[in-house]
Amino acid sequence: MRGFTVEMSFLAPLMLLLIMSSVFGIFYFHDKSILAGAAYEAAVVGSSKAREGKGLSAGELEALFRERAGDKCIFFADARGSASISDEEAQIGGSAQRRGMAVSFYKSMPITDPEKKIRDIRRVKGLGNGAQDND
Repeated sequence: MRGFTVEMSFLAPLMLLLIMSSVFGIFYFHDKSILAGAAYEAAVVGSSKAREGKGLSAGELEALFRERAGDKCIFFADARGSASISDEEAQIGGSAQRRGMAVSFYKSMPITDPEKKIRDIRRVKGLGNGAQDND
């Protein structure tokens, strides 16, 4: 009986260390997923608004990211992001740190104009069929 107690006094801290390491690992990957998803959503919304011509600034894109990340992170509560928007794409990236652990993220979304491409394809098909270009 005495041997069992000594073995458990050695194994109990190791089991707790394994459990706590697993919990921190789950928090890390959860927060990494939340931050990457929030950055992607902000980039997509920024790309859509820029395509529509509503004039989106980098500050507004960062605010969209903060709104989407919100209080959803468990371990990395103070994530910081920086955004930039150009004629070609909307970009957002950043990082978060806590107790020697860090996570970084970067997402970008091109600003496309699918309506123009569809119109061009229809125009080319119409010209191929002998139709006049009225534009």
